[in-house]
Amino acid sequence: MKLKNLLAVLFVFTAVTASTAQENATTILNNAYAQAKKEKKNVFVMFHASWCGWCKKMEKNMESEACKKMFDDNYVTVHLTVQERPEKKNLETPGADEVMAKYKGTDAGLPFWVMLDSKGNLLADSFNDKGENLGCPASPEEVAVFTEKLKKSGKFTAAQLTVIKDTFTIKK
Repeated sequence: MKLKNLLAVLFVFTAVTASTAQENATTILNNAYAQAKKEKKNVFVMFHASWCGWCKKMEKNMESEACKKMFDDNYVTVHLTVQERPEKKNLETPGADEVMAKYKGTDAGLPFWVMLDSKGNLLADSFNDKGENLGCPASPEEVAVFTEKLKKSGKFTAAQLTVIKDTFTIKK
């Protein structure tokens, strides 16, 4: 009877451990590329951290009722967790730091994002023409750069870009 209970506990522990193991960045991106190719979309990769208020703002804007369908129609969106505090390092996506470094985002701040085609080629990133990270665009100037990048990497109408502009621009 004891062996049976021990095996049951071992089985549950193994199942829980396997289900909570984090996928690595390469697997996440490869799955996104495959889905994007199948759905004729591009990939929007957002690097974020649990402590980052601007990351949460960006996610909220993208997931808003006004914008969600537009982003979903154009991109397979993935979130890679990076730059967590020491006590939350376990939340980081394994290998995401290396992917972020590939796109020169290591010292850019968060959120940092890139738009890729279904083969992983860079279409746009979150740097403006001065090399500054837009992060979560909020000023009219930042949002104008962001919507230009969306135009380059997606199929948005002028009306949709206006909705995105209105959602992202912080009202004073």
